[in-house]
Amino acid sequence: MNVLRVGIWQLGLAIYVAGVVWGLLKIDARPATKIALAILWPLGPIAFAVTITILLAASLIAFPVWGAAVMIAAGAAWWWL
Repeated sequence: MNVLRVGIWQLGLAIYVAGVVWGLLKIDARPATKIALAILWPLGPIAFAVTITILLAASLIAFPVWGAAVMIAAGAAWWWL
């Protein structure tokens, strides 16, 4: 089990480093901005996931039928995975 945990950690680190390198090479900005954006790139996908989660939670109140359908689908997906 510990070997699997180290492997997942190394994979995450490799993806992060690849994103940093890609950002440093492709961003058209001053060096300080390049470095800051390259280091902070994971915040974009995290912010997207948080936003979608909040919208799905709010759909329970705003659109009860749609919210219930989404929750049932999420529960079914969780059960099968």
